Amino acid sequence: MKAGVFGGTFDPVHIGHLAMAERVRCELKLDRVIFVPANVSPFKSDQLNSSGKHRLAMVRLAIQGNDYFAVSEAELQRGGTSYTVDTMELFSQENPEAEFFFIMGMDSIWELNGWKDVDRLAELCQLVVVTRPGYEIQSDRLCELGLSQLVWDRTCFLEVPGLEIAARDLRQRVKNNQSVRYLLTPEVEEYIRKNDLYR
Repeated sequence: MKAGVFGGTFDPVHIGHLAMAERVRCELKLDRVIFVPANVSPFKSDQLNSSGKHRLAMVRLAIQGNDYFAVSEAELQRGGTSYTVDTMELFSQENPEAEFFFIMGMDSIWELNGWKDVDRLAELCQLVVVTRPGYEIQSDRLCELGLSQLVWDRTCFLEVPGLEIAARDLRQRVKNNQSVRYLLTPEVEEYIRKNDLYR
């Protein structure tokens, strides 16, 4: 089995996340993409606006109807700070025959040298860095990241035409009573309204 793993805070999950996951799934011929809401991101520990319960519920609503998408509660159940390498160790132990691909946005590559045990992470999974079409990767900046050859050998860059949507902007729009229609699935938009999130 070839499985994509898509981690994030998903606060809230939006159609940009869904479009990215679907494009990577098709391009890499993945059997499944697993969304993994973080309990506490080491890079966004002070930015969470919604509880894990709400973020998990929104992901479940967003992916319903797509048989290739699944959600894991692994990081929420483990508690504490969520480290990708710990999650991939768990997935690899549970599915030793699977080939894993960890999906991340271009912004994450600049933080990668600060991730926990990134060399071990590269041993456990292929790293898939999603970029916008036409985005120029500054090779001199990449060289300055101090990442090992193993990490580069296990990293691929994939252009994905996508939507420039940021969760923080969506939270602000909700707070300001501005429309988020077509930026979220109708089910997630309704969930936010019913639970009075981000206001």
